[in-house]
Amino acid sequence: MNFNELPIENKLKNSIKFADFKTPTPIQSKSIPISLMGRDILGTAQTGTGKTLAFTIPMINKLILDKNAMALIICPTRELASQVMQTVLKLNVREIGIGNALLIGGESMQKQLKRLKKRARIIVGTPGRINDHLKRQSLNLSKVSYLVLDETDRMLDMGFTPQIELILKFIPKNHQTLLFSATLPNNILKISEKYLKNPERIAVGSLSTPIDKIKQETLQISQDKKYHELINQLNERNGSILVFVKTKHSADKIVKRLKFDSHSADAIHGNLRQSKRDRVINGFRNGKSRILIATDVAARGLDIPLIQHVINYDLPQVPEDYIHRIGRTGRAGKEGSALTFLTQNDRSMWNSISRLIDPNFKTLKDKQKRNSESRKKSNKSFNKKRKFKYKKIFGSKEPSFKDNKNFYKKDKSKKFSFKNKKKKFGFTNNPNYFDKKPSNDTTKVLNKKFKFKGKKKFKKRQRPKNFSFKKFRKN
Repeated sequence: MNFNELPIENKLKNSIKFADFKTPTPIQSKSIPISLMGRDILGTAQTGTGKTLAFTIPMINKLILDKNAMALIICPTRELASQVMQTVLKLNVREIGIGNALLIGGESMQKQLKRLKKRARIIVGTPGRINDHLKRQSLNLSKVSYLVLDETDRMLDMGFTPQIELILKFIPKNHQTLLFSATLPNNILKISEKYLKNPERIAVGSLSTPIDKIKQETLQISQDKKYHELINQLNERNGSILVFVKTKHSADKIVKRLKFDSHSADAIHGNLRQSKRDRVINGFRNGKSRILIATDVAARGLDIPLIQHVINYDLPQVPEDYIHRIGRTGRAGKEGSALTFLTQNDRSMWNSISRLIDPNFKTLKDKQKRNSESRKKSNKSFNKKRKFKYKKIFGSKEPSFKDNKNFYKKDKSKKFSFKNKKKKFGFTNNPNYFDKKPSNDTTKVLNKKFKFKGKKKFKKRQRPKNFSFKKFRKN
């Protein structure tokens, strides 16, 4: 299948050629013809398979045919929203000329208001900023006929469900909805049942396994030796490298150390302004900085073809994010490599990641349980007629049942038999304590007044009369 074979407008075909999109990917070839028919789609595919182009081509074609229609694309992060807008701008050249607006946080509201006033028909944004414009009444969604929910599983994980439901209240009922996700949990199925009308289910590849062309490696290491091993890996590898860490603080700290060690590196995380983020991503895309230290903010939405290596300096908080992390390399059919540092504290998380990738994966504990169960089963049943070593106890003669019975009888004549032994409670060094019998009358104890007599108490203590230290003398 070729893009020229699609039943789309000639203007759009020319812009696809101009953008150098040649052959469609599997998700594109399956979803574009169905979405051109006006049907709702529930699409799932691995990251880096070309989902963005799968919904932008039918969207622009619909807006060319209907000049009053609008389209809304909701994305979980600013990076993904700006990435989608770049794809839209590649296709929406001067010949088509449809107004657009990017509504994301970190940018000035005035610029966005100016874009909206110029009759923007393609709206790309994050849920938070879209709701801000709806409250200001600067955004009118009454003419939206094409809705896209991109990376829906990520949006639900980030807690955007109530904000998405608020946005959908402003959209008319008669509209086409395309829901794309990398994974398909139960909460997404509930949303699809609520908001999608007889959707066409499209799935490309496995939802849990990473791309086959990515070479995955692990390295057992201690926490204090991680940075030195990172330096070794950076020196051994060629090309651009994306390093994932847990926190923003560790990302900035590692970048400072790398720059001190004469490495070109930058950090990207949630604390950066949008202008700074764009500068960092553009610098990494253009090759100005070879190393990019990132938190899980950059795990999705980064479409940089130059990324050849991904290093998981720290494991992600959620097992699914591992797939999205390593999916930054090996995009569009290219090869890539992923290295993961593993410490002793990462065992449980790595086991859950391994189970997600391979459902038949079994941990060492599971294998040990299986081995112990098999050993128990293989042991022979207890034999009652089994001969014990009796020579040490009875001598050379084999005992009869009566002898054996008499041997294990308790000897009542012994002083330390358990029956004659008194139960003693508490801890004391008073030898007269155990001879006293406990009294049941508690009234005397309660009425008794305890007084501390002071110095008189110590006068009664028996001390040795003659006591002296002997001096040590050398002979």
